[in-house]
Amino acid sequence: MPDLIETDRAPTARHRPRAAAALATLPAAAPLSEVWAALGAAGVLTHLHDHEDPGPGTATAATLDPARLADLIGAVDARGDNGVTLGVLVQAASALPLLAACAPATGPVRQALDEARSGAATVALAATDSAAAGSDLAGLGTEVDIGPDGLLLTGGKRWITTACAADWLLVLARHRPGRHFTSFTWVLVPATAPGVRVRPADGDLLQGSATGHVELDGVRLPPDHIVGRPGRGMAVFARHMGTERLAGALWTVALTSRVLADTGQRLTRRHHDGRPLWHHDAVRQRYAACLVQVRQLHALCESLGERVTRRQDLAAAALLKSAAGLVADPVLAACAQLQGADGFARDGAQTIRAEAGVLGIGGGVTEVVLAAVADHADTLLTELRP
Repeated sequence: MPDLIETDRAPTARHRPRAAAALATLPAAAPLSEVWAALGAAGVLTHLHDHEDPGPGTATAATLDPARLADLIGAVDARGDNGVTLGVLVQAASALPLLAACAPATGPVRQALDEARSGAATVALAATDSAAAGSDLAGLGTEVDIGPDGLLLTGGKRWITTACAADWLLVLARHRPGRHFTSFTWVLVPATAPGVRVRPADGDLLQGSATGHVELDGVRLPPDHIVGRPGRGMAVFARHMGTERLAGALWTVALTSRVLADTGQRLTRRHHDGRPLWHHDAVRQRYAACLVQVRQLHALCESLGERVTRRQDLAAAALLKSAAGLVADPVLAACAQLQGADGFARDGAQTIRAEAGVLGIGGGVTEVVLAAVADHADTLLTELRP
């Protein structure tokens, strides 16, 4: 079978083996916290960013390297625990960039960033609110009262990745009424602070992600636990949302490639009418159509990655996010069907397909993100013209 599944990622030469090497000695069932600690200890999380001057017009001195991010996600995905991969992805592509953009030279925010990068601590990004739909961040009900002597935080967060394993919670809260984007602020909350309660989310999928629900009952914190400036919460989040969407597309490539490779091997071993299933035209055509979709998504990641990380191009990020959502389920559904009854084995293709549903929901429902793509239709079409 021709080897078209292996993607052509070319991470920085010295970085390429680092993520896989860091995880090589871990037990197959290592939990999220151990995987994160191993990555941090090996320097993988610190070196996700390119610390060279990115050039004029860039707001930060360091930008995330798409090739290094792809290497990280590919190495974690290869372990086969989708929950752990989700937990690593959200921290590496959302929590760390947000903390890095706002951390002063000293204080708890800098401490959380340094601990997370070293793997000594995990951080849960707590944005989805108990009082509103996940796609309606402006409707969130979690409130922070910013007083002269400190902060008072009250509310709740639902379906928060890493919540049950987190040392720190990065909480998006409103500091004044209304839906205006300046009404929101990020607050850094120690998971052990009085008034913080975390309970596991009920479900059988993605258990390795340590997803949970968070209650914040009169949590009092010093003023230096505000992340960035008050009122800049939504703006900072929007600026770094693209990185998580790129990461989701990269994970889609890694995950679908892995399942396609496994499916291809199964098709060469199973026989029908005296010959391998792989040699039946209908099977080959369906498999090839999936492979084309994955290669197209990989090419899109390659062409748009730096636009997302260096220029915070939200249109490019929306294109990647929607493309990932449109590729993941059809490809995994086809693989599950091609595997037949084997797909229903524990942690088999049917389970993987169900878990991959997060790729069409987390970070923005595919249909909602497609609306953003439509908003940029003229620009995107102009880019295609010679």
